[in-house]
Amino acid sequence: MPKVGIIYNDEKPVALRVAHELEHKLTATGWDVCMATGIGGILGYATPDSPICLTPIECLTPPGFDSDMSFAVVLGGDGTVLSAFRQVAPIGIPLLTVNTGHMGFLTETYVNMLAEALDNVSEGQYEIEERVMLAVRVVRQNNTIWEALCLNEMVLHREPLTSMCHFEIAIGHHAPVDIAADGIIVSTPTGSTAYSLSAGGPVITPGVPVLQLVPICPHSLASRALVFADTEPVTVFSANPTRLVMVVDGNGGCYVFPDDRIYIERSPYQAKFIRLQSPEFFRILREKLGWGLPHIAKPTSVELP
Repeated sequence: MPKVGIIYNDEKPVALRVAHELEHKLTATGWDVCMATGIGGILGYATPDSPICLTPIECLTPPGFDSDMSFAVVLGGDGTVLSAFRQVAPIGIPLLTVNTGHMGFLTETYVNMLAEALDNVSEGQYEIEERVMLAVRVVRQNNTIWEALCLNEMVLHREPLTSMCHFEIAIGHHAPVDIAADGIIVSTPTGSTAYSLSAGGPVITPGVPVLQLVPICPHSLASRALVFADTEPVTVFSANPTRLVMVVDGNGGCYVFPDDRIYIERSPYQAKFIRLQSPEFFRILREKLGWGLPHIAKPTSVELP
């Protein structure tokens, strides 16, 4: 019996309804269906009363999800997609991402096209696109106190965000650099269209084997976005007397204290997207972000007297 998973955002009525309808439909056609909510991959945030909430990367897989699963369907928005990959990337399950949210930059199809999409997947009419993920670890006195997989970005800043911070950052075996800014972002190519884009970083097409470091509102004209090989690990030292806040993919994080270290490296696990047609990144940029749209109104030529 073939096996399929469904991961859904149970806070969205549409996703909840479609998830149960899909479960009944697939079960009736002979599939072994496993259900899970996206909340399992949302790690939450540390608080002053509970500063550490360590869940090892390999321990987020939902019950019943394993390497025998052909694929899983994700019902939600980009946040649910990010959470779902944190749950299933360690066991290599490809995801068919279905938008029930707003932007849906990471989603492949829509609810009203789900039936057709499932038929294509069942008939093998799809491709797998692999995206780089990062492993982010916070280390205190040689002990890992927090870790997570990251598909978009790691952000480190002070509370409140508008306070200037000082960072010492080592990339690979290169000499450390000092950055003064409101915060920093370490982003994958997938995350280059997320927070780092808003912070002035470049758009990087998927498949380019690089990461980028983007200062948030840097306090020097010399501090600009840096693109470097994704084979180079990153170590971040906080040069601040007070604690900072680290956020990964916008839905999990912890406090980082002055003696802590953050280690970021390319993960051996990859996000596997099911694509119903050959990936066309520029089309997605145009449809979702308006990049490269032709000018509707152009200045007319004026004849000089």
